[in-house]
Amino acid sequence: MTPVPSTVRLTEVGMRDGFQMESRILSVEAKEHIGRGLIAAGLRHIEVTSFVSPAAVPQLADAPQLVRRLRGLGAELSALVPNVNGARRAVSAGIDRITVFASASDTHNQKNVRRSVTESLSRLKEIGEIARDGGVPLSGAVATAFGCPFEGDVAPAAVLRVIEGYAAMGADAVSLGDTTGMATPPIVEAVVGAIRAHFPDLPIALHFHNTRGIGLVNVTTGLALGIDRFESSIGGLGGCPFAAGATGNIATEDLVYLLNELGVRTGIDLPALIETAKEVEAAFGRTLPGQVMKAGPRLERASA
Repeated sequence: MTPVPSTVRLTEVGMRDGFQMESRILSVEAKEHIGRGLIAAGLRHIEVTSFVSPAAVPQLADAPQLVRRLRGLGAELSALVPNVNGARRAVSAGIDRITVFASASDTHNQKNVRRSVTESLSRLKEIGEIARDGGVPLSGAVATAFGCPFEGDVAPAAVLRVIEGYAAMGADAVSLGDTTGMATPPIVEAVVGAIRAHFPDLPIALHFHNTRGIGLVNVTTGLALGIDRFESSIGGLGGCPFAAGATGNIATEDLVYLLNELGVRTGIDLPALIETAKEVEAAFGRTLPGQVMKAGPRLERASA
């Protein structure tokens, strides 16, 4: 075990991972308002959208406009990019960071993008070249890094195969996605340990879902391993469209509350974040799974 980090960097993924799952499509003005609220609350890393086909994912059809509206406000804006066309659009829009993605599991990758992991890594190389030529940093996200709903346990070697591909493209950081909430503390320890044995200097972010109710337990495991980067979603938005029962990400405000109680600095104003979470809930017109947005911090007293 290593000392728990004194400071943690959070990346908000709700505007991409969450918004793409909602049937209600928000206007670009509404998204801009939410983005500004997140930035005002102190978030400095936001996965703001994905440059996918507007016909395939109409919820994110306004990606270029949204990026231009939120640039220069003090946060690094990243976007998930699935193909060469998306990469060119992202660079043209002025995105700060491009993230490519592939699953560690072949079955999930086939259902997600209709190709094998090997085929995905081969096609992603050109995205890496576009990012490099455009001067845009590149990150790699590994889906089903802690388990696959179709194949079961995923060997750390399968995760390493994807990360090796990302490293060859020039990625300077990776994110490990618990796509359907299959992570447990022992699995987190095994996967992180395997990566560090091969890539000791590569920054690792952990992206947990709360499908089975232990998302924050897995965060504490990551902290005990010295991980200082996590991804989360405002209000607990998100899920996986290819696996039944896969619920949303850990809620950003719940994560910030936990880190505050552990004495870990995030630079995020929790009350302001809670207000933004409530605005997101109102925007989508449904109850979100986040808990702290409902109960508030433990020392918040009820009015007499």
